[in-house]
Amino acid sequence: MKSQAAIIGSGIAGIASALRLKAKGYEVDIFEQNDYTGGKLHSITKGEYRFDYGPSLFTMPHLVDELFGLFDIDPKEYFQYTRKDTICNYFWEDGKRFQVSANTKTFIKEAAKSFDESEEHLEDYLKNTKTKYDLTSKLFLEKSLHKFDTYLSKDTLKAIFNVGKLHLDSSLNEVNKKYFDHPKLIQLFNRFATYNGSSPYKTPGIMSMIPHLEMNYGTFIPKHGMHDISQSLTQLAKDVGISIHLNQKVDEIVYEKNTAKALKINGDDKAFDLIVCNMDVYSAYNILLKKIKAPKKTLSQERSSSALIFYWGINKTFRELDLHNILFTEDYEKEFDHLFNKKNFAEDPTVYINISSKEVKEDAQEGHENWFVMVNAPTNCGQDWTAQTSYIREKVIAKINKCLGSKIENHIEVEHVVTPKDIEFATSSFQGSLYGTSSNNKFASFLRHPNFSSKLKNLYFCGGSVHPGGGIPLCLLSAKIVSDLVPQPQ
Repeated sequence: MKSQAAIIGSGIAGIASALRLKAKGYEVDIFEQNDYTGGKLHSITKGEYRFDYGPSLFTMPHLVDELFGLFDIDPKEYFQYTRKDTICNYFWEDGKRFQVSANTKTFIKEAAKSFDESEEHLEDYLKNTKTKYDLTSKLFLEKSLHKFDTYLSKDTLKAIFNVGKLHLDSSLNEVNKKYFDHPKLIQLFNRFATYNGSSPYKTPGIMSMIPHLEMNYGTFIPKHGMHDISQSLTQLAKDVGISIHLNQKVDEIVYEKNTAKALKINGDDKAFDLIVCNMDVYSAYNILLKKIKAPKKTLSQERSSSALIFYWGINKTFRELDLHNILFTEDYEKEFDHLFNKKNFAEDPTVYINISSKEVKEDAQEGHENWFVMVNAPTNCGQDWTAQTSYIREKVIAKINKCLGSKIENHIEVEHVVTPKDIEFATSSFQGSLYGTSSNNKFASFLRHPNFSSKLKNLYFCGGSVHPGGGIPLCLLSAKIVSDLVPQPQ
């Protein structure tokens, strides 16, 4: 009999781990407490509108494609996507607008002109983001930081010798201010801290490598929307013989003599040779591993930001908007002070609008648009979310109307709202954080939970709450790291 592996949770990292272990020779079962796969990466329908529930940015699609390649299958048979010519549209209340081209040379030329900056500074900045990525990706993103042999590699030594280029002792905001003078361009590049739920005024300058992933690898849109990523991989999993059990909540990870042996589900123990947990690691210790001494230092780290999302069916089209749109606050630093220190909303939030119907025409009727309207939110710490939602909805509408010269409240046909509390309930993400812990200090990467258990043999962890972090690419990389750590089946 082949070795048996169990995956707890069918988020994108869980499905990817299942596929990698299946390709490695394991028989694999996925257990999912919800009645759908994908975790945050699924969709909802309201009236005639379809919305992607969670992640809306798709970069590094090769990480999805290679999962099909594990089985010598052409990914296009399951999953198709196109590259965007425009990365994002930016708006400010004073009427300033800027469109980021996916062509780097065009972006540099247009940004230099729009923000009165030198093309040389922009070129140097983007070269530096690539240097940081090249120096650290093998170490921070593709290997376990918690295995000794990682630090014996040439890649690690190269990163150490070039540590001054990584800006570990400066914040992202400080790095951006060294390169640029225009406050709006600084704000534009500061926004990348939110890609892992952090503050640009706290997260280290090494995070300036994030624009490299967007501006050099590109941004993409799946043919049927973001949920197509998880659903195509779910279909692949079924087709290669992975068993997916929906509405199956795991109650406990059973162990014996420091070795994970089984999952307790509905009072029964199901034995496995290997267990991979895709559940938020904080919740995993508090629900599934209650008898194991939890790593307090790891679990006490500051959580990443969450989100408050309005799903609006709009009975109008807006030509000035594209797939990704940002309407900036006038006081970015104040916004993050409220998110991480005061644990509430500032009166002037930054608003993100994603409109998948710009590319996926079936997501809304002709002449209509499906708006995914998100503001960064504090984590769920017992706030009155009914009051907070009412407060911020008014601010969001005012921001949209001022930036677009509209009366958007007159065009909202349907509405659905998701708060941090809802995210916590639906995904078991502690406090509704989107990315597990924040990266608001230079040691954050090292303090993230490893992809394996130091307490129990045969227990591994994947997903956004563990190394290397949150977001679709990093979740997929966590699955790859787990696969590299797991031994060959007996």
